[in-house]
This record gives sequence, structure tokens and C-alpha cells, in this order.
Amino acid sequence: MRRALAAVLALAAAGAVAQEARYAEGAATFQANCAVCHRANGAGNPGLAPPVIADTPGFAATAEGRRQLAMTLLYGMYGEVTVGGRRYNFKMPEFSRFDDATIAEVINHVLFDLAKVDAAVAPLTVADVASERAQPVDGAAVRAHRATVVAAP
Repeated sequence: MRRALAAVLALAAAGAVAQEARYAEGAATFQANCAVCHRANGAGNPGLAPPVIADTPGFAATAEGRRQLAMTLLYGMYGEVTVGGRRYNFKMPEFSRFDDATIAEVINHVLFDLAKVDAAVAPLTVADVASERAQPVDGAAVRAHRATVVAAP
């Protein structure tokens, strides 16, 4: 019985490992820089950091939402936000030190590997990120922009 249970557990673990991230570079960067606050699965830490998998699918569906995703990684965000009915008041650091390709990879990892956004949604491109990098803002402006995206019908 114990051997059978061990075999089942080994097969389940192998299946989990076999599921490779579609955006492997983004996954590695996310794990090294974002998972400490947002957890490896993107589900967030109550009282610390919101789940990145909650609003991102909706953001991916609109031009302003897609801008928000790039702005958040490039410039960080601070101040109170509500995600999934919970309030968070945090300061997310900016990640502008990463090149545009890496930021696009991280966003696409969150969208497609973690949040499981529909494959019909176009991935963010290097050009999308570069466009936002050309218009620098601070974390308060990122939060203000987010408020307009969340409020949009």
C-alpha cells in the first residue's frame, strides 16, 4: 500500500514538473523578483501584496489595461488599491532596470502561465513595453491610472 501511494505521489510530482512555463524567462524573473511578495503562483499574500492573477486577465483585454500592466512593472505602484474585495496599501518597487523584452516576458508569464488567460488574447510585446518606457511616470500616477482602468466599463 505504501509503495502504491509513493508511486502515485511520484507520478503527480512528475506531472507538475512536466508542465513547463510558456514564458520560461518571464517565469524565472518572476520567481526571482516578484514571488517573494506575490507568491510563486501569483495568488498574493493577504495583508502584504495583492494577487497578480486577479485583475490581470481583465487588464489584458483592453488597451488601457495592457498599458497598466507595463506601467506597473516599469514604475512600480504605491498607495491603497482594492483587489478581489481586499484592500492593500503597499509600495511595489519599480523594475525599469530590466529590458523591455524581460518585462514583456514577465507580464506574459503572469497572464498566460499563472492567470491562464485565453490564448486568443495577444501577448504583450516589446514594443508595448517600450511605448510605456518612453512616457515615464511615478508610482502614484500608476495607481491613479489603475483606478481609471478598474472603473472603466
